[in-house]
Amino acid sequence: QVQLVESGGGLVQPGGSLRLSCAASGSISSINHMGWYRQAPGKQRELVAGITSGGSTNYADSVKGRFTISRDNAKNTVYLQMNSLKPEDTAVYYCNANIRVLWRSSDYWGQGTQVTVSS
Repeated sequence: QVQLVESGGGLVQPGGSLRLSCAASGSISSINHMGWYRQAPGKQRELVAGITSGGSTNYADSVKGRFTISRDNAKNTVYLQMNSLKPEDTAVYYCNANIRVLWRSSDYWGQGTQVTVSS
């Protein structure tokens, strides 16, 4: 059984910062790519940032220069540092990881954490 547990969401004022964390646990052989997605009310879920096992990253245009994704492979954890937050960043943020258990790789999702940017 593999689980992704997120933490770090909350309410922040425009211009503020938050750091999200997502820890994977269970019978993990290896973790391939990891990423953060978000879904605002009435909108589709969208990719925010991704990171490969080797550390290569990609970002949505809307967050480039403001958000930074990183990972600690020893802790099976991925982070999202969010700076200069805007009201339009308000959404539920989900962690995603492609995880290999023995010979099989599958995508796993966290439960989501709410980020609200408001004054």
